[in-house]
Amino acid sequence: MKNNKSVGMIVLILIFAVSLIFLSGCDKKKEKPTGDKPIKAGFVYVGPVGDYGWSHAHDIGRKYVDKKFPWLRTLFVESVPEGDAMRIIDRFVQEEKCDVVLTTSFGYMDTTIEAGKKYPDTLFMHCSGFKQLKNVGTYFADFYQVYYLNGLMAGALTKTNKIGYVAAFPTPELIRHINGFALGIKAVNPEAEVNVKWIYAWYGPDKAKEAAEALIAEGCDTLAFTEDTPAVIEVGQNHTEKGEQIYTFSHYSPMADYGKDSVVSGQIADWGVMYEKIFRDIYEGKWTNEDLWWLLGEKAVLLGGKLNEMINPKFVDELKSITVTSASGTSISVYDLVLEKYDLMGQTPPAFDPFEGPVYDNTGTLRIKEGEKATKADLISMMYYVDNIAGSIPASD
Repeated sequence: MKNNKSVGMIVLILIFAVSLIFLSGCDKKKEKPTGDKPIKAGFVYVGPVGDYGWSHAHDIGRKYVDKKFPWLRTLFVESVPEGDAMRIIDRFVQEEKCDVVLTTSFGYMDTTIEAGKKYPDTLFMHCSGFKQLKNVGTYFADFYQVYYLNGLMAGALTKTNKIGYVAAFPTPELIRHINGFALGIKAVNPEAEVNVKWIYAWYGPDKAKEAAEALIAEGCDTLAFTEDTPAVIEVGQNHTEKGEQIYTFSHYSPMADYGKDSVVSGQIADWGVMYEKIFRDIYEGKWTNEDLWWLLGEKAVLLGGKLNEMINPKFVDELKSITVTSASGTSISVYDLVLEKYDLMGQTPPAFDPFEGPVYDNTGTLRIKEGEKATKADLISMMYYVDNIAGSIPASD
């Protein structure tokens, strides 16, 4: 009888212990990754990683941190329509068990906020947005300073005083960059005019080529763009090889090889440095939802059509031969002016900003008063053309 009682007591103890373990597992919330716990992160891309533009640049950054941090595992889904983002996020969280989800398009913003509410124990980082939650942060490597530098060169090199811009969608980000480019042009060539053609596609090489050809037919000999392929550069190179010099400026990724006789410079994003900070902060338990807004000073953006070459050597002598009057009243070559402004804007805080007043829009309205600088709120909500851009901004939808 004593042995049976002992066996029964052991069975009861085991059942009780198993029950505690089961209940503990059910009640315990998903822990955020800290310390030596591995991190799994999912990236949502709006375009293909082979676009050689926006999504390509993000994927280079993803690969950089994936290789750098042994405790990090990443995965991605490319070419995700903005209306389909939640389905991918659901998969990342529910099936892949991602600790972090990064959504890399402005159009994913509201969906990311919705996902943050739906999955409070998952961290989210949204690129280029301005809405945050306790578990949703934002980040961006902004180009407006670099566009200004490219504008200085564009304004100096144009022979027709007509400069074209091929643009994807009329969002504040693109308007800010077009305006920065136009302000650089105006600083060295007040006679030049910027003409914008909208293609309503982030990845639209055929549309971009058609827009570039149309701008050239209208007299533009200099082209910049925000679209995720080197299509505009290929058009410029093709015309240049046929004897009609077209100056182009590349975008997001090193694209000079697509237009060795056409690309003057460009802007390059280094998302790797931002992702390094984001994931290190998460791993060390230091992550917050603060907005990361990085510029030249943080080395998140670079000037150039290729890495380690800010200006194509083919155009250096010409830029050195063109002089303008500096703010101090002295003569300076455009080449030296670019380097000077690059150094000033690369300081922390920047010692020069393109959006310092007076700045007028193209209807004559004063937008930034003399002696004042645009605030970040001004920049991220900018929806007007400065006064050397022709036409008007179309409706965003």
